[in-house]
Amino acid sequence: MGGSAPARPPRGGLWPYLKLLRPHQWVKNGFVFVGLIFGEAVGNGDLLQAVVLAALAFSLAASSIYVVNDLADREKDRLHPKKRHRPLAAGTVNVTAALLLAGACLFGALMLAYSVSLTVLVLVALYGAMNVAYSMGLKHVVVLDVFIIAAGFMLRILAGTLGVGIAPSHWLLVCGLLLTLFLGFAKRRAELKTLEDDAGSHRKVLDDYDPVLLDQFITLCAAGTIVTYSLYTVAPETVAVHGSQWLIATVPFVVYGICRYLFRLHRRGGGGDPAADLLADPHLIAAFLGWFVTVLLVL
Repeated sequence: MGGSAPARPPRGGLWPYLKLLRPHQWVKNGFVFVGLIFGEAVGNGDLLQAVVLAALAFSLAASSIYVVNDLADREKDRLHPKKRHRPLAAGTVNVTAALLLAGACLFGALMLAYSVSLTVLVLVALYGAMNVAYSMGLKHVVVLDVFIIAAGFMLRILAGTLGVGIAPSHWLLVCGLLLTLFLGFAKRRAELKTLEDDAGSHRKVLDDYDPVLLDQFITLCAAGTIVTYSLYTVAPETVAVHGSQWLIATVPFVVYGICRYLFRLHRRGGGGDPAADLLADPHLIAAFLGWFVTVLLVL
């Protein structure tokens, strides 16, 4: 009568639905708080509330997009060594429930954004539309695919600045762009390394990338991030706003964090999920906390 039938994945409980929303990715919405920290507005209760609501709006919008993307990619995800465990690919959440969950998250995101300001509502809607365009074909355009991912982070920064009435620093905007491009190209590098010969079958655009090209992009963006952030810390307008020349003391934490991230990318199989890497690596956590505490002490 042979062996027993293979175990089917469990379908009960809320865990598969929570996993589908990827709440650990919400750490990316920390970019919304950049303007609050560097705009000398941390002690303003009204602004703090507005920024928190804007971050929640982007979190729900991102979760709705993750659900839709997982629906579209569930067949390909089943061929991926890690993504095959995602709820839709593994069959622990059905299509109808996933669509209802995505719709509820999107509605909640728009309502929260509108409660902050019309600008935040427009930015969240633009974020959603941009991701739809990405999923429908732009994700297959080499280099542009990573720039679209980076644009999503820039919209977060603008929501936490223009969206709540804080003037954004041009240096920080450029630094944010380069940092997110760095993370995006590192993600492509990690995918190329993980999937190897099957890379193109999982993500078509990976056929147009190669390790040497991506390493050049990563190096360029990493260096640009460090230089632009360093220039921001010593810029006359920064010193004038904060009344201190010691923001430059935070630069070593930024350099260490980027170097540690590169180490994880090339020697520890990291880079595929920036949020997971940050939460799992004690060195990255320490670098972030050191940077954050130093910023608060200086400002």
